[in-house]
Amino acid sequence: MPELPEVAALADFLRTRTSGRTVAGVEVGSIAALKTFDPPTDALTGGAVTDVARHGKWLDVVVSAPAGPVPDGAPLHLVFHLSRGGWVRWSDALSTTPVRPSLGGSGRGAVLALRVRLDDGSGFDLTEAGTRKRLAVHVVRDPTEIGMIASLGVEPLSPEFTTDVLADLLSAKNQQVKGLLRDQHAIAGIGNAYSDEILHAGRFSPYKLTRSFTPKETARLHAAIGDVLTEAITAASGKPAKELKDAKRAGMRVHGRTGLPCPGWDGTPCGDVVHEVSFADRSMQYCPTCQTGGKPLADRRMSKLLR
Repeated sequence: MPELPEVAALADFLRTRTSGRTVAGVEVGSIAALKTFDPPTDALTGGAVTDVARHGKWLDVVVSAPAGPVPDGAPLHLVFHLSRGGWVRWSDALSTTPVRPSLGGSGRGAVLALRVRLDDGSGFDLTEAGTRKRLAVHVVRDPTEIGMIASLGVEPLSPEFTTDVLADLLSAKNQQVKGLLRDQHAIAGIGNAYSDEILHAGRFSPYKLTRSFTPKETARLHAAIGDVLTEAITAASGKPAKELKDAKRAGMRVHGRTGLPCPGWDGTPCGDVVHEVSFADRSMQYCPTCQTGGKPLADRRMSKLLR
């Protein structure tokens, strides 16, 4: 799933290519992906793209709409969440073949959910692969009309995200710290992959309880959040959309690297290998030496296989 660094890079990528261009048409490929009906997608046609913004893991294409279902000059927002299997595919010359609407499909192959055509023949497709189709597309007058955006927590790279704010979040509820980092209502934009990376950089067990953090540990976690996300944004910046997935994988120190040598939280190999804990629909990776005092965490799935 794209997280804050990749979504920020996608926003920059789309902004550079779409700003000032006029929307020539919007074609719906997956009816299931479209979550709103008023305003209709046709309301975007004829409007000029004025910006591409990010809200947590959501992308927001801002279109200055012409007369029609909204007052003249009032912007519309094409807002979408890529979820686990969604992606943005840009083309300088989109296919002229009309998109055929469907209910979305249930196979693993990529489904074309939405196509946005611009006045110069360029544009982008929103596609989704995998069996669980969760791509969400909205056309709204205000992004906060979408409940999941209205309830987003603090942006972790904003000035508002201070050590004191993090301390308040840690003390609000006694839970595992990885769960807090992934909670979009608390901190916007961090998911499974970067929470693994942050906890490794900060040298914390993913199971460490939030109310057990000392002020010094809170400051260390705050620094790790900023360092990991800033480094990832720098690595993703300027890359075309098609290269972002590979760039994300290449930058990971522990996430997705089960069984490989741990590079060490400070860049000095610790001599251990990356371990994994598996759940029903995801897994997390960590280093016992760097994060859990050398003790492997219980993995119920592996325990069952060894019985």
